[in-house]
Amino acid sequence: MDEKLKLTRRKFLQVSAAAGAVAAAGGIELAAHAAPDEEAKKGELKYVRTTCAPNCTGGCGQQACVYNGEIKDIIQASDYEDPEHNPRGCLKGISFSNLIYGPNRMHGPLKRVGKPGEDEFEELSWEDALDQAGAELRRISDTYGPESIACVVQVAGTGHVAKGAISRIATLNGWAMMGGYEMNGDLPMSAPITFGVQSEELETYCWLDAKYIMCFGSNPMQTRIPDAHFLNEARENGAKLLVFDPCFTATAAKADEWYSIKPSSDAAVALGFAKVILDEKLYDADFIRKFTDMPILIRSDNQKKLLAADVEGLEVPADMPEYRQAFVAYSKGKPVTVNPEKFDLPMDTLLEGEVTIRLKDGKTVKCRPVFDLLSEMASQWTPEAVEAETDMPASEIARIAREMAATKPVHIMYGASNYQWYHGDLKGRALSLLVALTGNIGHLGDGFSTYAGQYKMRYKGAAWWNVPELPDRKPAGTSFAYMLDYTLNDYAKNGPRPTMTCPFPKSGIKAWILYCCNAFDQHNIANVLREQVESGQLECVITLDFQKTTTSKYAHFCLPGVSWYEKTELVSTPIHPYAQLMQPAIEPLYDCKPELWIMRELAKRVNPGDEKYFYPDLDPDKAAEEVIKLTCETGGIEMEGVTLEKLKKGPVKLHHENPGRKRIPFYEQIQGGQPFPPVSYPMTIDKTAQFVKSGRIEFYKDEDTFIKVGECLPVHKPPFEETEYVLNPAARDLYKYTYITRNSIHRVHSTHSNNQMMRELQDDSAKVYLNPDDASEKGVKAGDLVEVFNDRGRLIAEAVLDPGVRTMTVIFEEGWWSRYTHGTSYNTLLYPWINPVHEVYFVSQMWAPNTSWNECLVDFKKAEM
Repeated sequence: MDEKLKLTRRKFLQVSAAAGAVAAAGGIELAAHAAPDEEAKKGELKYVRTTCAPNCTGGCGQQACVYNGEIKDIIQASDYEDPEHNPRGCLKGISFSNLIYGPNRMHGPLKRVGKPGEDEFEELSWEDALDQAGAELRRISDTYGPESIACVVQVAGTGHVAKGAISRIATLNGWAMMGGYEMNGDLPMSAPITFGVQSEELETYCWLDAKYIMCFGSNPMQTRIPDAHFLNEARENGAKLLVFDPCFTATAAKADEWYSIKPSSDAAVALGFAKVILDEKLYDADFIRKFTDMPILIRSDNQKKLLAADVEGLEVPADMPEYRQAFVAYSKGKPVTVNPEKFDLPMDTLLEGEVTIRLKDGKTVKCRPVFDLLSEMASQWTPEAVEAETDMPASEIARIAREMAATKPVHIMYGASNYQWYHGDLKGRALSLLVALTGNIGHLGDGFSTYAGQYKMRYKGAAWWNVPELPDRKPAGTSFAYMLDYTLNDYAKNGPRPTMTCPFPKSGIKAWILYCCNAFDQHNIANVLREQVESGQLECVITLDFQKTTTSKYAHFCLPGVSWYEKTELVSTPIHPYAQLMQPAIEPLYDCKPELWIMRELAKRVNPGDEKYFYPDLDPDKAAEEVIKLTCETGGIEMEGVTLEKLKKGPVKLHHENPGRKRIPFYEQIQGGQPFPPVSYPMTIDKTAQFVKSGRIEFYKDEDTFIKVGECLPVHKPPFEETEYVLNPAARDLYKYTYITRNSIHRVHSTHSNNQMMRELQDDSAKVYLNPDDASEKGVKAGDLVEVFNDRGRLIAEAVLDPGVRTMTVIFEEGWWSRYTHGTSYNTLLYPWINPVHEVYFVSQMWAPNTSWNECLVDFKKAEM
């Protein structure tokens, strides 16, 4: 072939984009002949490599095609070192210019002059807006204390510079940082309970290495668009895919087997599999002796783990860290100390039976290993019992358990919609038991993964997020759950919950600074938030978003930031191994400013002189570069070899310690002998190691709350019994439909709710999905407006009759702004349940009350409009 006629894929994409840009500029007759290099010479056309980073986990590299200072096209960058990740992107990302230039774009600072929720604002200069906002924050701090001012930055991975700047101003002033991870319901509480980590998951190209994949309430074909192909390719490589989901989903359509189990019954299914593995001795005895707490003895008198310090003849290991505890196992006819820093128990350590142990006070106590208690608990879950509780066919349970035990690697994917329940932690603990029993942890392609949000800090960030030169300055910590509970349960009259370990200001949250957070649409029982503003309980709301959202209409001040095509930023994601830059393709539009600049100027107003901690002599992009340099230098081993110069050229792969090009979760523990947990940034190990004091994977929890509520082991508990039916006993008869708010393929939560292109794909109408039989009983037809309601709130949306929706289930795809649901809000139906197990510790975004979106009962009827 003539060399002049050869066209590479990348060159084709570049020429296509150039053609589009020229066509958009009125040069359609030249489009077919326009080449990027030629246009660039004219100074009219350029390509800027940046990163799309909403809270979707994708972290997709993009090229912005800029013509005469405007973004004309967005294409996939396709420049990752690992070819499996090329290209990455979705229709939402490449249509993002609809938001940059759309009618809801903020133009400059605003101050609300009308009633909350009304679109009545006064335009201010930046100087006036910052002066007034700063003065209000000073007043609130002086009146109620600095901890009454809370900041929400949502997920850290989507913007290290901007979100670190907000954390830094909170650190300087003692304001509260409110964890976005648990606020979103994305914190898989089974992970800190079992493994001592915030979360761990396989990067998506490791799905290719699994041979048996089990999806529980996870729908990656719809929610992980850039990575969905890995699931198909895994099947092409010979992996078997099983989906356990009440409803038929896009992922179920690709599965080898789909099981429609009852909502929130997954723990019972997992325990049914576990019973078979235990009864037939299909478990990996060496693995569970070495890496789990299953050999540890449990006292019969108080249900606590037996401490070495209490046993005659045993000593606690020297130099044991304070956050560890030395427990006891039984080997060769005598008790032995379980060193929490080593995996050195004999391979004949007792797993079954009862032993009598003499204590140092001369008394004796009968004890049984955790394994023995687990086996006894699981024994009740016969196939028939599982089917009765879950609708999982009894005939399939033993076969699946045997297949799973005989196949490696096994990968269990646990979806956020599944752990966003009151007992979501129990389900995750029971599913984790399956991979532990079979030794499917710490190897390529195996493990237990949760995929929810771009939450993960892949490197140390303390040098920027904190203020190291002022070690005594620290932000307060608090939880969104208590902000709602404060109003609902009347703290002023009743005081805080007795089980609460999270700090919360006596007067409640009085000021709220929100970034990337449309809370007044998107968060639990949003009507309570609106009432807090309307009543004056919440005296100052400040938003930093570049669009005018529902939340903006409840804000007192709108200080608009910019999109990720208008600033310099550092991003990462849990599902691929690259650090990447956002780089400005265009100047900030109108009178919007990068968030780093806003925080620097606000810091100066709140406490004059503090602007020196934000690179005051540099413009925002140069200051951001300094932050990124600092992070590369101080980010720890993960940032080894990463520099700003390399990042400017493209994505740079983060360092990991295990051999091979793919990172393996828990490799250092299973292959390297390091105790659990590995570090979960931004916390230090002493903060999270207290969750698993044994230094092992734990399936028995002996903190007092676990004992009190009967959840020492990963038992099954049905939904609603401790929530809806307690709050309102009449709900058992009034509200019989389970209400599930799933993620949409057309939005990233509420981002793109107003994207005209994506709205057209949904007929410009919010939808509620119903089983045809349920709809028929209510006289509802396809296309009818339906009102979904309970005694807390209401939602109006258009009915879609879908036979794949399980009967007695109502599904709404979350994220719609209330302007698209006839002024109603899907989150007014919910309630901020607080599980006392989630209060045993408080480490923000690691162990905290998680939002239970799906623990909700409703009814529905044809709407009267």
